[in-house]
Amino acid sequence: MSHNGITNMRPMMVVISTVEQWLSLKSLLKDNSVDKSLKVTFSSLGSNQVCDLTVDGRSISLHYADVKEDVTEEAITQAIDDSFKSCTKGICTFLLLIQGGHYTKSERRMIEILQAHFGAEALNYMAVLSLEDGNVADTLEDALMELINTCDGRYCRVTSAAARDKLCALLEMVGYMLSENGVTGYTEAMLTDAKKRSTEDSAMKMLKQKVQEAEEKEQAYRQLIKQQEDRRAKEMVALREKHAEERRKEAGEIKEFEAKREGLEEAVISHRAMLQVQMSAADADDTKKISLILLGLSGSGKSSALNLILDRAGNQYSADGSGNQPPQSTVSCERKEAFAAGRQLVLVDTPELWDEDGVENPELVKDCLALSLPGPHIFLLVLQVGRFTQGECDMFGHLQKIFGRDFAEHAIILFVRLDGNQHRPQKINDYVAGGHATLQGLVQKCGSRYYELNVSKSQNALSYPQVKDLLSGINKLVASYGGRPHSVKRFSMQELQERKRVIEERKEGALEENYLLRESQ
Repeated sequence: MSHNGITNMRPMMVVISTVEQWLSLKSLLKDNSVDKSLKVTFSSLGSNQVCDLTVDGRSISLHYADVKEDVTEEAITQAIDDSFKSCTKGICTFLLLIQGGHYTKSERRMIEILQAHFGAEALNYMAVLSLEDGNVADTLEDALMELINTCDGRYCRVTSAAARDKLCALLEMVGYMLSENGVTGYTEAMLTDAKKRSTEDSAMKMLKQKVQEAEEKEQAYRQLIKQQEDRRAKEMVALREKHAEERRKEAGEIKEFEAKREGLEEAVISHRAMLQVQMSAADADDTKKISLILLGLSGSGKSSALNLILDRAGNQYSADGSGNQPPQSTVSCERKEAFAAGRQLVLVDTPELWDEDGVENPELVKDCLALSLPGPHIFLLVLQVGRFTQGECDMFGHLQKIFGRDFAEHAIILFVRLDGNQHRPQKINDYVAGGHATLQGLVQKCGSRYYELNVSKSQNALSYPQVKDLLSGINKLVASYGGRPHSVKRFSMQELQERKRVIEERKEGALEENYLLRESQ
């Protein structure tokens, strides 16, 4: 803006306010236009409204462009810029209109936009006018006080009752403002400089933002590196712990292997000793035989237990149990013998001796007694660890009916562990102590005589000392009765011996028939 001939130029003010404040000012000026010393003229200049005001011979022109509530920053900037351009033929200053000393958010926003677009020096050429015909604030807000201080105290209050005097004071305030800050007022050159600074500030702001973004990326990268290092450190700790656990496990396996090897060495030494005893007693008569009848429900493990006892008593040792095939279900009584502890051991395997209704099979009973001659000395009640059904609960009653009420005096309970019972077997004493009341009662009736036998392949090495303990218990019980067998009075000795002879002849005939069939093929 060129300002040649400044003394001849008229002061002009860009009015910054909401529509409501502008209308309030127009109404106040119109109400006081009857005063001869106050002259007011309203006109339009393009989209701007103009109010030419003369008070006591001093004139000023007010230029306003509508600013509605909640418009965009661009719209407010454009409105102030349009008003400024309409002041090109005068000395430009700024006037902020507020109502009753209240500095609203909308007005604060307009001042912030003014400073952003026209620069902070625009406030050197601004005055604040408060219209106070309505609600008036008791005290001025801190934000308004700060603005007034920035404007060097240029704050004027006007009411309808004292409009002329207050407007005259406003014009004097404008004149003093121009004499203090430059009679040219706010110029286009100032606006150009402000825009240049705004552009530079924007560029600097953008540069700072990019620097900040780069720093944030660098911080994020460092954080990522730290997280990766922490994760690798944790992985290394976990790996060391895993290796330590593997070494402990390996040491445990070596220790277990050594224990098995020592057990096998002990078994070999015992085998040699027992073989010598067996050879010296090869001609022993039947009076040295001990016979056992294995009793129990189907699936309890009788046949598996019998085969393992025969292996161990016969000094056969298989550490991995690979030679033990699952036995077939027993359908008839079978007699097997082995030499153990200096005497011949007779074991009779049996199927269930009663049907589902509890009715005994007398033929099977007679077979098992005949095959157990010269006994039976011991009844071995086989129970599977972890299984105690109603059938096992009823079993003792059936056995008493079959073999007599004193049957329990010659009975030993053998707890059998099969494959899949437990990875870490529970101690048999703990199992009995925590068992069903009926199981505990059965153990008590049998004189608390019970042993355990592992027939599982995974625990096969444990069976040697278990069989040794079982045979020791059998010998002790037989010795307590002076070696006398249990007597079942329902069958005579002659009848049982005849039955044994028939069974043996039947077995020999079957063997001969099988031999002839093989030869003919």
